[in-house]
Amino acid sequence: MAIRMIAMDLDGTLLRDDKTLSAENIAAVKRAVDAGVVVVIASARPPRAVKAIYEALGLDTIQINYNGAAHYDQVRGRFVKHLPLEAGFVREMVNAARDLDEQVYMSLEVMDKWYTDGVDDSLLTETSKHFKPDLLGELDELFEEPVTKLMLLAPKERLAKVHAMVLERFGERIAIHMSDEHLIQIVDPSVDKEHSVRELAGYYGIDRVEVMAIGDAQNDAGMIAWAGLGVAVGNAWDEAKVAADEVVGSNEENGVAEAIERFVLGA
Repeated sequence: MAIRMIAMDLDGTLLRDDKTLSAENIAAVKRAVDAGVVVVIASARPPRAVKAIYEALGLDTIQINYNGAAHYDQVRGRFVKHLPLEAGFVREMVNAARDLDEQVYMSLEVMDKWYTDGVDDSLLTETSKHFKPDLLGELDELFEEPVTKLMLLAPKERLAKVHAMVLERFGERIAIHMSDEHLIQIVDPSVDKEHSVRELAGYYGIDRVEVMAIGDAQNDAGMIAWAGLGVAVGNAWDEAKVAADEVVGSNEENGVAEAIERFVLGA
């Protein structure tokens, strides 16, 4: 069957290593949109860090943010879905992480707002490179609202111990996603890009076999495996490649454009 929906990751997939969009990828996405294909961004990023990309691609679809912890309607400027963690529970995880490693950094994403009690320039996320915290304060000031996503940051050799502890103590109550070696992303256990892509396919009236999902990282493997056509870019993690039906060029080689031309537009 023809592909009627594309769900695509951003970092490491659509974006080059310098986090820019290539002219080839922009043109291919726009050709797909012009052909009537529903193109959905599925990213760990918050809405504010997707906005410029979304506009450059000329999209009008609902986007998947925070790995699926939120769905955002960029056109109308509103969230249409939110699956947060309870603030007290997040505080418990942060305290446990700090007991193990008092220098681990903590960031909270709360409905497109960034709350933190400290920033380390060597441990930045892509979003924090371009946006300042909405609240930089003491720990006790930060836990007043349900938390969309908790991020724990430390050098990879130290983060491994924190990761293991969080899984052992809290693993049944959370979902953990990793796209960078210095960053753990923690969300509600029902959150996964797979679930979000499935839900939006239903919203747009598109069958599973008509969906192509393309990504590169561990947090993309679920949607790649679920889609009728799962695609991994050449630089993808092993988990994504194992889940994929096809492997295309890397993010530096316009792999998204290649996938669209080969599998969607039939060029």
